Formats: sequence, structure tokens, C-alpha cells
Amino acid sequence: MTDTDTAAIIRTPSRFELAVGDHVAFINYTAEGAGVLAFTHTEVPRALREGGIGTRLVLGALDQVRAAGLKVRPLCGFVRHVIARHPDYADLVA
Repeated sequence: MTDTDTAAIIRTPSRFELAVGDHVAFINYTAEGAGVLAFTHTEVPRALREGGIGTRLVLGALDQVRAAGLKVRPLCGFVRHVIARHPDYADLVA
């Protein structure tokens, strides 16, 4: 578990969202079946970039994936980068 506040990260049927002020950072995903979510795209509004919000979002989403007993297919380059920098999440990669 990280120090990420996963309660602030909302999972919808197609993405994980993190609202900060008037802005929303998100990760789009698709369910691939057999307990795997494909993370396809991460977007952080320009006003929130360089503040660690993207990493916080990815780690929080991965914490939720772990808690749900799921795996992730990191098709998004940023998600792959975050997992590479945080190898304790490597076990979640399908």
C-alpha cells in the first residue's frame, strides 16, 4: 500500500478519475475479461502537470486494482513508466 489516498480516486465504468480543484486527471481503461483492465490512456490537465498528480493517480488506481483482485495491462506509456519506477506493483501486470 502506498501513501496515496485511494478514496479520492473515483472508478467509473471506463476510467479512474482524480479531481483537484476545478481539474480532473484520468486514466481510461477497458475491461479485457478474466479480471484484467487495460489502461489505455492517462491525461493530466496542463495546470496539474509536474506536481506528481499523474503518479498519484496511477498508484491509487493500481491500489484499487490490487484491492479488487484484478490485474492490469499497461498499454499507456505513462502507466508503464510509473510501474517501472515502483516495482512493488509489477505483480499486477497481466
